[in-house]
Amino acid sequence: MSDRYCVIGNPIAHSKSPLIHAAFAAATGQDLQYERCLAPLDGFEATVRDLIAQGYRGANVTVPFKLEAARLATRLEPRAKAAGAVNTLIFADGEIVGDNTDGPGLVADIVRNAGVPLKDKRILLLGAGGAARGALLPLLLQEPSRIVIANRTLATAEKLVQDFAGHAERLAVCGFADAEGSFDVVINATSSSLAADVPPVPPSVFHPGTLALDMMYGNKPTVFMDFAASHGAGVRDGLGMLVEQAAEAFALWRGVRPDTAKVLASMRQTQQ
Repeated sequence: MSDRYCVIGNPIAHSKSPLIHAAFAAATGQDLQYERCLAPLDGFEATVRDLIAQGYRGANVTVPFKLEAARLATRLEPRAKAAGAVNTLIFADGEIVGDNTDGPGLVADIVRNAGVPLKDKRILLLGAGGAARGALLPLLLQEPSRIVIANRTLATAEKLVQDFAGHAERLAVCGFADAEGSFDVVINATSSSLAADVPPVPPSVFHPGTLALDMMYGNKPTVFMDFAASHGAGVRDGLGMLVEQAAEAFALWRGVRPDTAKVLASMRQTQQ
């Protein structure tokens, strides 16, 4: 019988994860089943316990359960602990191991797929919530010269910097409108694109060499991508991050890292 995995969320019908993991399994010769799992908003823990009882080997976790998954895990990997959120669960030896592959997925997409090295670069990270928190440690490990965290509420960004005190020399905070100078990479880790909105940053943060990446994705460029492109930046959506974080989770479960290039190209084609 095939090993079973799933992605847990609410809503979940839109998730592309089953398509991605099916492609990974076919490419690597792994025998597994991967499906969507809709958990009640007040029933995440019960859902996970039921999956374990059914013999599932692991699960991805998406909105709105990533924080709850971190609390439920019996052991957190360092990057999940740093993020305070979990998007990958491993069920083994009676433990629920929590990890976070979102940040590594983001970095892999920027460095490998977009071909933009992050070492010694100036990065503007928009937002200070869960998505930004998950991205921060993997970004810091790339040794940028500076990461400026811009957020509507300054205290939230300051708290994030305090939680990463060991990297304080590379970190700074500001309000959206107070972002100064231009940046090599601008990452929208807010959910503003879901509301067809743009964080109110000055256009001067972009220049012709800037990569502007929105963690959101869809069938057309987000409003943030349009805004950045209109001020000279190269733009990228979050689809590559989605595929790369899935590959990282797949590697944790199966011990083999799938090649992402063909899967991402195929998904880009269907996105058109």
